[in-house]
Amino acid sequence: MKIDDIEAFVTTVRCQSISLAAQQLGLTQPAITRRLQNLEESLGIALLDRHTKPPKPTEQGWRVHNQCQAVLRELNALRELAAADLPPTGSIRLGLTQGIGEVVALHAHRLLRQAWPELAPLMATGSGAGVLLERVERDELDAAVLFLPRGALLPRNLHGTRLLESELVVVGRKGDWPGKRHALVECNERGWVLNPDGCGFRAGLQRALAAKHLPLRVNLDCYGRDLQFQSVAEGLGLGLSPLPMLESSPWRERLQTIALPDFKPMIDLWLVTGKPLGRLDAPVQAFGEAVARQVMAGGESRS
Repeated sequence: MKIDDIEAFVTTVRCQSISLAAQQLGLTQPAITRRLQNLEESLGIALLDRHTKPPKPTEQGWRVHNQCQAVLRELNALRELAAADLPPTGSIRLGLTQGIGEVVALHAHRLLRQAWPELAPLMATGSGAGVLLERVERDELDAAVLFLPRGALLPRNLHGTRLLESELVVVGRKGDWPGKRHALVECNERGWVLNPDGCGFRAGLQRALAAKHLPLRVNLDCYGRDLQFQSVAEGLGLGLSPLPMLESSPWRERLQTIALPDFKPMIDLWLVTGKPLGRLDAPVQAFGEAVARQVMAGGESRS
């Protein structure tokens, strides 16, 4: 039984495709098939049901898969133990949500390269918090920084450090909302400019509206913090934003926060990791701290 065969099986299950597993491991599709067959022969059982598309593990295959994941985790821990006193090298896979990434990604990348010249940061910035958590769980990312609603629980096999707390504010065009207080139902009548489905902020707003038996009225689905702020400033609807990110926006002078006694969510910025990081721990912690500083400073060092 070879580690390469175990890795091929775990990757195939994760990708739900032999061809995608081959791409991820840098192998040909026939090579992955041979490794899967080798593992089945050494165990004397069928691991994949090849009558289904995509191929799925058999009942015994799932049990073997779970054990194989444990074997690979222990192997990684052993490798990190042996290399604990060596400087971090190679790739480090980091995730940021879209809104955070557009403010801090370049700064964080530059900081890591300056501190650890042999390190190659690979940053993913186009996903929402839920997708990033799943990618850390699947070991596709070493760490991710993301906002979560106050009180949210991380999946059991993930570890997190809370970096900072913030208000999630409702944002409207300046001058459209005279007076100190408004109601959520009044805001909803104007419609919203929000991230597409999958955004935690959007989901929280939708839950608050559902509690009042109100449908969510979305005028514009779009990614990109600046595009959303511009759309709000032009009167296309209301937005949601962490307060520090609003305060740093070039659109700030054309926007205003709207005080809602019936909707005052708090959010936390988290650094989330999965497996033990070994010698990558210091770069990951530095990454989280750099992101938190930039968010609090309003992304002043974007260049």
